[in-house]
Amino acid sequence: MKQAPSLSPDLLAAMQRAAMPDFARWQRMVYATGGCAQPVRLHGERFTLDSRTGEVLDVYRTADEPTGFLLTACGNRRASRCPACSAVYKDDTYHLIISGLRGGKGVPEEVSGHPRVFATFTAPSFGAVHTHREQGGKTLPCRPRRDRPICEHGRPEGCGLRHDRDDSQVGQPLCVDCYDYIGAVLWNAHAGALWREFTKSMPSTLARMLGVTRTELRRTVRLSYAKVAEYQARGLVHFHAVIRLDGPDGPSDRPPDRFTVELLDQAIRQTAGRISVDLADGPQDGRAGGPLVAVRWGDQLDVRPVYVSADLDGMSDQRVAAYVAKYATKGAESAGTVDRPIRQPWEIARLKVSEHARRMIYTCFSLADLPPYRELLLRQWAHMLGYRGHFSTKSRHYSITLGELRQARADYRAEQARLLLGLPAPDPDTTHTISEWRYAGSGLRNGEPFWAKLARQRIATAREIARRREDNAA
Repeated sequence: MKQAPSLSPDLLAAMQRAAMPDFARWQRMVYATGGCAQPVRLHGERFTLDSRTGEVLDVYRTADEPTGFLLTACGNRRASRCPACSAVYKDDTYHLIISGLRGGKGVPEEVSGHPRVFATFTAPSFGAVHTHREQGGKTLPCRPRRDRPICEHGRPEGCGLRHDRDDSQVGQPLCVDCYDYIGAVLWNAHAGALWREFTKSMPSTLARMLGVTRTELRRTVRLSYAKVAEYQARGLVHFHAVIRLDGPDGPSDRPPDRFTVELLDQAIRQTAGRISVDLADGPQDGRAGGPLVAVRWGDQLDVRPVYVSADLDGMSDQRVAAYVAKYATKGAESAGTVDRPIRQPWEIARLKVSEHARRMIYTCFSLADLPPYRELLLRQWAHMLGYRGHFSTKSRHYSITLGELRQARADYRAEQARLLLGLPAPDPDTTHTISEWRYAGSGLRNGEPFWAKLARQRIATAREIARRREDNAA
């Protein structure tokens, strides 16, 4: 007689959760969050009042829910933390970027005719690292050296191996003792300030190139941008930015004809090569080329024109938007580190990270208590290898905001729910809503991750089908 196959503990827990009396309502909540991997549980109530009479028109209490709570999405942008919420963040970022290139979402379509480029700003070298090199579709040797020199620590200064893109050696130093870890961490810590200095200095560069004052320049042109940070395999951030020139009134105003893509390109290169951010006095290693006294951009600066749809000598607007949105959901974990803060030094030795990342984390902790670097909060940002800036930022007039996109989505869902229940739309002039919510926990309990993952898969499939239908209709 054959023995029935035993169920895995996870599947057994999922079946037990499905047998609970509140499962149907809980599952609807999970679908409403998009299958969030770490939803937030709330206790509270909401009252809708007639603002003229004070009459209570509607009441919602979590105490009346079968679950006893309300679930809401965590909203985490990192794909490593929540695939569902990061997918929403990625789509929102795509629409934010594309609307600033092509128009839509409240941005006039005329913006597509403004000068704009896609620029990539990189960090300088702090020591030789293994790399993936490719030419004509063929992988080349990492760092070929004919005379096979040896560094002062007895390690080869070259590498003749051909590394694939996903090779674990890519980004790791050829010699960890030669690598300037202090300089690398301090560069990450000041990268956000360097970007701010760049955006502040760009108008001065344009004014100087045109022979006018900054006041005169403001009357004719406005600089708009949207940028995202990405970690290279070596653990250093670099920035991808869409930079656009508008007239003084913003996206609806075309700048004068003398403001061309070529002028914008030159201004970016001149500004990037000129600016720097000074470091506080402290122990700076400098083994990669002298003491580090200021933070500057690396020599590798890529600036390409952005065209509407057609991919000519630059990049298409759709490709740029997709590229930026892709990296908006990634963090330092793509450089071999972790996606959560590290509280105590003893935790570092137990982390499942690359040895290069581990050394950068140790460096953050060792510098954190030194007087010149206390304000950098390096211990707090050690899991980010010292970088403490925002991953995705934009200028005020570039395009729509993420908050506006989220509010539009919330309004749409509320309207669909009212239509489903046959309720009239509330009149903002005659109704007032009062809410009080309390945090009651977060995450999924025993047996629930299975159903949340299933919800994510079904929602992703439905979205993919909808996209294909739109593409076919177009």
